[in-house]
Amino acid sequence: MTIRIFPTAQDAENAFYEALERADLEAMMSVWAEDEEIVCVHPTGPRLTGQDEVRESWRQIFGGGTGARVQVSLQALTTGVMFAVHSVLESFAVEGQAQPAAVAATNVYLRTPAGWRMLVHHASPAPQRARDQAQPAARETPKILH
Repeated sequence: MTIRIFPTAQDAENAFYEALERADLEAMMSVWAEDEEIVCVHPTGPRLTGQDEVRESWRQIFGGGTGARVQVSLQALTTGVMFAVHSVLESFAVEGQAQPAAVAATNVYLRTPAGWRMLVHHASPAPQRARDQAQPAARETPKILH
């Protein structure tokens, strides 16, 4: 497997969501730090730590068939020299599902000698308020500043 280098935390995040949509296990694991201290919490799931548990969880998710379409919104970013924290709202559209599922996620990245890598992905079902914020009213009046 070729080692992918992510020059920015945003590049790593983009690769994470691309791998998720393609249900590509190797691409997904290329985003994660090669560290036994990585942590992943899927919505309503247990806390998973280390490469083996995280890989197995994604293998099981991807084994379910087609990938989901994921739209990321309401991104709040905090970036330092060595760490970046991205708080996002994920909207999952899965074939056969009536309505997209809203998920609040926090992704933590570490700058390594091989580029930016994910240390933590913590996701949970989003409350109704966050869902409403992600979908603004269709007839919203534009704001005009003078």
